[in-house]
This record gives sequence, structure tokens and C-alpha cells, in this order.
Amino acid sequence: MGMSSTELIIILVIVVLLFGAKKIPELAKGIGSGIKNFKEEMKTVDTEEDKKEVENKATEIKVDKETETKKEA
Repeated sequence: MGMSSTELIIILVIVVLLFGAKKIPELAKGIGSGIKNFKEEMKTVDTEEDKKEVENKATEIKVDKETETKKEA
């Protein structure tokens, strides 16, 4: 089901005809920077979620300790 080399060459020729040889590096650079930005944002989202999770656990522990202190008193 893979593409043969002939099919890839035909696709490459069509892309060159549509965009021109000068535009292809610009398009590749734009796609690369877009992927890089996406990965950075995903890391940011993951770290924010981790921080929130840690804060929630800390709050739960604090509430549990306060509850235990009230029960002992």
C-alpha cells in the first residue's frame, strides 16, 4: 500500500509546478516552525496541568490534616 518512487516524483513535480522552486523552502520552513511551536505549547500545557494536579493534591492533604485535627480536639 506504500507509494512507489514514481508516484512520489509525480507529486514532487506537481508541487514544484504549483508553488515554484523558490516557495518550497519557505513552505517547509513555515511548516517546521509551526510544528516546533505546537510541541512547545504541548509541553507548556502539560507542565501547567502537572502544577494544577500538585496544587490539588496539596490542598487535599491540607484539608485532610485539618479534619484530623478537628476530630482529635
